[in-house]
Amino acid sequence: MFRKTQVVKIDEEGGLMTMKSRKMVFLTFTLIMVLILAACSGGNAPANNGGNTTPNNSGSTNTPSNTANNAEEEEEYLPEEGASLIVWDNKDAEGEWTRFVAEEFTKQYGVPVKVEDVGHTDAPGKLKTDGPAGLAADVFAAPHDHAGSMAAQGLILENFYADEYLGNFMDAAITGTTYEGKLYGYPTNIETYALFYNKDLVTEVPTTFEEVIAQSKEYTDKAQNKFGFMMEVANFYFVYSIIGGHGGYVFGNSNTDANDIGLNNEGAVAAGEFMLRLKKEILPLNNEDITYDIKQSLFNEGTLMYNVDGPWAVKGHRDAGLNFGVIPMPKLENGNVPTSFSGIKGLYVNAYTKYPEAASLYARFATSEEMLLKRFEMTGELPPHNALLENEAIKQDEIASAFLTQAQSAVPMPNIPEMPAVWGPAGAALAAIWNEQTPPKEALDSAVQQIKEAIEIQNSGQ
Repeated sequence: MFRKTQVVKIDEEGGLMTMKSRKMVFLTFTLIMVLILAACSGGNAPANNGGNTTPNNSGSTNTPSNTANNAEEEEEYLPEEGASLIVWDNKDAEGEWTRFVAEEFTKQYGVPVKVEDVGHTDAPGKLKTDGPAGLAADVFAAPHDHAGSMAAQGLILENFYADEYLGNFMDAAITGTTYEGKLYGYPTNIETYALFYNKDLVTEVPTTFEEVIAQSKEYTDKAQNKFGFMMEVANFYFVYSIIGGHGGYVFGNSNTDANDIGLNNEGAVAAGEFMLRLKKEILPLNNEDITYDIKQSLFNEGTLMYNVDGPWAVKGHRDAGLNFGVIPMPKLENGNVPTSFSGIKGLYVNAYTKYPEAASLYARFATSEEMLLKRFEMTGELPPHNALLENEAIKQDEIASAFLTQAQSAVPMPNIPEMPAVWGPAGAALAAIWNEQTPPKEALDSAVQQIKEAIEIQNSGQ
């Protein structure tokens, strides 16, 4: 079975070195050697092979032409003879979009595509058993934080068109779907959270947290169940925005080094102190009284000014008839923008597919500019394609534009296999800080120790 290995390596200066850039280096070296040999042999250069770099059925490629122009040619893949595909994706609007893409792909390439309803969060687990058994989809949707474990287990193929994606997609989308320097995913959408506000209660939209705090102080009345600001204060997913904005981090080296945990450094401790300030000044409730459902109800009832939430909440607020808006997270007291976590949903190609070229071509087709704009129109999900950031339909959408702006400051959730060990201890530490007034340094030191122990057990195979 032919598999193109499209490797993304780190060069000596720390930058991404793609297959294309390494090919340029090779061709330059080859050209120099040819000139030297030609000089030594009286100008009789080797015969040109025509520059054919199309892979043959054995998976090898012909030797590149000795002309630099061929380095600019992109390798193109065509579906294998007799190919047919199965695609897994969510139901509802996303499933409708997937069926639309499947029909368009079949029209253009003549490859039948069957769409099956398998949720994107369920697909990685199902792939572990169905992939090796030959029962899994050829292409499937999955959240990016599963990419590392799927790649480490050899369950997914690398992106065949990595050069193209590095230039056309948001950095966060590339980072989130890359593992150990190799790009695996075909990003379909990016989501993060931002600040919802009630337009009937807010007369001046804030740009800083200091303004949020000042306005909330004037409005908050616990006895009347009126609050200026709410977020899930023990949910690490949301609170990471405060931690990252103060200089804390999960793992070192852009969230790839599990030996370096930054959740108890000076910045993370400062974030803990900031959370204590929020409780003291504007949110005098225990963690258990600030659940997702409680704050959603308060916001819909018009007794909550500001609510930290994601794009998934938009429809519910619209259905409630609420007059609301969304803005990027306001700057912190140190002048930094909160670094919210971002999630990148993408398509992945099953490593056990019988049709790797057709499957990879489908994933590329589905994440084209045209198809991702159609996805936005059908689902409202934000496309991570750079060209679409300037699309007028998206720019004129106040809510979509706010989330995309926040996404520029967001940090993709770590996708390495050690990440699951973080959620529990981090959440427990945040609850201890908020409810029990545990000193942030003490609570965070304990969390980091628990995370390290969990990772050690995981890596030892126990």
